[in-house]
Amino acid sequence: MSDPGPATAESHQSRPSPRISAPAAGPAPTPAARRTSLLVTLILGGLTAVPPLSMDMYLPALPAVTRSLNSPAATVQLTLTTCLAGMALGQMVVGPMSDKWGRRRPLLIGMVIYVLATALCAVATNAEFLIAARLVQGLAGAAGIVIARAVVRDMYDGVAMARFFSTLMLISGVAPVVAPLIGGQILQVTDWRGVFVVLTVIGVLLTLVVWRKLHETLPPERRQAGGLGAALRTMRALVADRVFTGYLLVSAFAFAALFAYISASPFVIQEIYGASAQTYSLLFGVNSIGLVALGQLNGKVLVGRVSLDKVLAVGLGLITLAAAALLLMSTGVFGHVGLAPMAAGLFVLMASMGLVMPSTNTQALLRTSHAAGSASALLGTSTFLMGAVASPLVGIAGERTAVPMAVVQGSCALLALACFLGLCRPWQRREESTEDGTTGEGNRL
Repeated sequence: MSDPGPATAESHQSRPSPRISAPAAGPAPTPAARRTSLLVTLILGGLTAVPPLSMDMYLPALPAVTRSLNSPAATVQLTLTTCLAGMALGQMVVGPMSDKWGRRRPLLIGMVIYVLATALCAVATNAEFLIAARLVQGLAGAAGIVIARAVVRDMYDGVAMARFFSTLMLISGVAPVVAPLIGGQILQVTDWRGVFVVLTVIGVLLTLVVWRKLHETLPPERRQAGGLGAALRTMRALVADRVFTGYLLVSAFAFAALFAYISASPFVIQEIYGASAQTYSLLFGVNSIGLVALGQLNGKVLVGRVSLDKVLAVGLGLITLAAAALLLMSTGVFGHVGLAPMAAGLFVLMASMGLVMPSTNTQALLRTSHAAGSASALLGTSTFLMGAVASPLVGIAGERTAVPMAVVQGSCALLALACFLGLCRPWQRREESTEDGTTGEGNRL
């Protein structure tokens, strides 16, 4: 795969791959266009929170759904799998659509379909109908997260984009923490169908706010021409960009390590270490706060002072060290360890994602101003699919050992680090930028 040249962050420059036939670029965003109101920030944060809300708010209701629809637990579990698969595949459709038609139209269509599908979930009379409705819900809900990233790319460049992604993490990072709590409270006053009623109301309100307050950010002169063939050629050219693919894989493998934690931690903390459900919820919340806190440290303090690649390298190093420590503890190298050391390792691993995720998204999208929707789709789909692959692997040896979780996390961390060093090669881009006279500030390591 070829390296089309450096893409600087702090110098606010982005060079598209020469393999992509990009339309004539529009004027750079004006300072006024870069100043995003609090409402727009909340809208974009809400759009990125739709997937975790749709997935996690429903989790406490799974046993009730099994009883209500008189279906096996394995069948009801498919309602989670199909929703996750829909969110992964939907991004591949919506992303290119937004490059061709602009951001608003595909987003509004997706949100309307999401509302209708969520309402159908609330009236499902059998598991098969609920599975189908959840698939459509996931496909449509993907519009929010993929277009939110593309909108950020339309409005921002360089360090400003990195800061905004960190701000979005503050909003969307809270969603997985509060969603199960909200779902549990809903079940106190109604049945599982009430969860989908609440999600429907959230979808309606968000759709109305998007329609009234979120303006188009991709002008006609910057849109992609052509149909499906052109979209596939654009994606192929993006994947052919070695550096873009490097950041995409770093993001995917890092997310897989995170998803391994999410999937295995309930069993590790409660079944192996004997903690209560309340203790597990507390630890999960603390870890989520750590992720959000490091994301804010990255956006408010580090960005603009430290290169994005250096922040990313530190984040990947911390994840790798944490995964190695978890593996040593779970295999008994240190003897029997209590809950506190294991919880500390999980905290470091999860919190470090606050350094990795905004940096990988920013560095990848810096190279794709001409195809931000397609690039966002590739980023989102790869992370969701990799997470779906990692999830069943953590339970391959049963629920009484933490070794599979640590092995998956360590393997994903090493693969992410290998992609960063082998494909992104930030030191090489620094040398190239020095030779051609550019600043190369964003690529320093």
